[in-house]
Amino acid sequence: MDAHAALAASNWVRRWTHLVPAGATVLDVACGSGRHVRWFAQRGCRVTGLDRDAPAMQPLAGIAELVVADIERGPWPWVARRFDAVVVTNYLWRERLPDIVASVAEGGVLIYETFSVGHETIGRPSNPLFLLRPGELLQATRGLRVVAFEDGCESTPPRFVQRIVAVREVCAAAPARYPLHVAAGAPGQVNLTDSEDCA
Repeated sequence: MDAHAALAASNWVRRWTHLVPAGATVLDVACGSGRHVRWFAQRGCRVTGLDRDAPAMQPLAGIAELVVADIERGPWPWVARRFDAVVVTNYLWRERLPDIVASVAEGGVLIYETFSVGHETIGRPSNPLFLLRPGELLQATRGLRVVAFEDGCESTPPRFVQRIVAVREVCAAAPARYPLHVAAGAPGQVNLTDSEDCA
């Protein structure tokens, strides 16, 4: 197992994993060497890893369904397939946001976390193409029910991030099954930890 594969799952993903039951179908977009593929597979989920880097995914053979595709240059691999959970971390290609959101099945959940505007002041990525604008994930997930949203900075490691958990409810009239927790002041930026050294 290489060093990347040994990395722990994102704290955000870990925090909301309870919304993804064993047996669920999970799509990990831009999975790389698969820390979240492994995380969900170990919990009895049926995982699909999507990435353009076939060698990076090779150690995941036998753990998950692997799809090699460059979604920035080519088409989205699925026209009608839906997943019980869609996970995206540290990746942004705006043209694919509608496809990612559309891939969430009824009753399913989107768990998304990546860098946001402000991060260019402290490190990479610094290209605005790869940095979410304030509240952008809220706009992208219209039609889903937001369970949690955070947009701000944290100190360990220093980074500006935006993250969301949103569900596609089976019926708009059905009682909510998920606890609502939206960060105060959303969609403005807030400190995500007690640190104030992200400026």
